Amino acid sequence: MFFKLNLQHTVRAVVGLVITASLALSSTSALADDSFSQKLLSRAMDLVGVKYRFGGTSPTTGLDCSGYVQYVFKNAVGVSLPRVASAQSQVGEKITDVADMRPGDMVFFNTRGFAYSHVGIYVGNGTFLHSPRTGSSVRFDRVDSPYWKSRFNGARRVSASGSQSNDFKSNAPLGM
Repeated sequence: MFFKLNLQHTVRAVVGLVITASLALSSTSALADDSFSQKLLSRAMDLVGVKYRFGGTSPTTGLDCSGYVQYVFKNAVGVSLPRVASAQSQVGEKITDVADMRPGDMVFFNTRGFAYSHVGIYVGNGTFLHSPRTGSSVRFDRVDSPYWKSRFNGARRVSASGSQSNDFKSNAPLGM
């Protein structure tokens, strides 16, 4: 058990370093340029490898996509988001152009036959973090891969200036 946990921690650290190095070597406009985004991305990357669990809201028991995003925003920057992806898609500023996406933006996809049924956190340079499905875990993927590009619904930005008043509640059912 110890070996498995130590290996998971090592893999997470290596993946984080590789992504960070990749971002540093490419376009500087994709880097998180403020502490709000840096805190979000740091916490989001800490959870790489956490198992998917439908309806999951805790890293110890597992996270679904919206539970992952909700957990990261709350624990990294103190922003309380709604529980489900479709409700999260109504929060913050709408990003109308993919080229305008910045690290820390929420990215949305249609994976279940309806818009905004999946959510992740944009890292930069076309990469996002998310908790994709049963049997998987929190991981990096490319927004521009054929699968995700064909299902992309848009992005939203929650800013640091609005974070103090963003205390969102949702009575929507669990899961996404």
